[in-house]
Amino acid sequence: MNPFGDPRKMMRQVQQAQERLQAEIAAIRVEASAGGGVVSVTMDGQKQLVSLKIDPEVVSRDDVEMLQDLVLSAVNEAARKVEATIQEKVGSLTGGLKLPGF
Repeated sequence: MNPFGDPRKMMRQVQQAQERLQAEIAAIRVEASAGGGVVSVTMDGQKQLVSLKIDPEVVSRDDVEMLQDLVLSAVNEAARKVEATIQEKVGSLTGGLKLPGF
């Protein structure tokens, strides 16, 4: 008798959990901003930018570098938030175990 139960059933459960996790990750939307909210971004679970909003007041020919820095900062913060959200979801699914494929 196998002490771990039916391995096929266990593999199906793992596959179903993986599919649920992938669906949850696909549904993730995080927002981040920089410069006190003058630049804000929304990113999905695949770390693709969904939206970018720039307050027209910060658009200046004389300070393009500042605007670029604000955009980079907001995008990088959104990517960190996506990663943290994914890790949280994976951790709750696996009970903190590091499993291959998760």
